[in-house]
Order: sequence, then structure tokens, then C-alpha cells
Amino acid sequence: MPIKKQYLKSKPECKITFVVPAKDAEKVEVAGDFNNWKSSSLKKYKNGNFKGQLNLPVDKEYQFRYIVDGEWVNETEADSYQWNDFAAAENSVLAV
Repeated sequence: MPIKKQYLKSKPECKITFVVPAKDAEKVEVAGDFNNWKSSSLKKYKNGNFKGQLNLPVDKEYQFRYIVDGEWVNETEADSYQWNDFAAAENSVLAV
């Protein structure tokens, strides 16, 4: 599940593109501290990938996870992982 980062020259932000290959899934969402853990739906494409973008301020780390048909899933290519006592699981970490 790749994450693409594109640093903007015009302001201190990074355009993040989440890509989740899940052709058998009905719905994929992303939730993290960048959206107060309120899930945002990713768009499904014909090739079976779900995709979404957002701009985040740079020089920060963000914890997040995907929700694939109701199940919480980590990003396999995350920058790192951090334990979350509330969920009793690791969260993916995105460093920008």
C-alpha cells in the first residue's frame, strides 16, 4: 500500500496520496490524528485501488490507519509504527 509524498514549493505543506489495493473491498477509509480520527472515504478505481489525497503541514508526524470494510489495517509501507494503548494495537506513522 504505497503512500506518495509531494512537497509543495509554494507553502510548507506536503500533498499526501494514499493508495490502497483492495479490489474485493466495498469501502476503504483513512482515519488519523490529521482528521481527529474521523474516517474519510477513499475513492475506488476500476483497477481495484482506493485512492485519496490531502495536504498536511510539514515537519510533523501523523498516526493513522485504514479501515477496510470495517477492519482496521496498517499501512505496510509506513515510515514507522507507534503503539496505541487505546486500540491495543500499533498505528502507522507518516512523517512529513
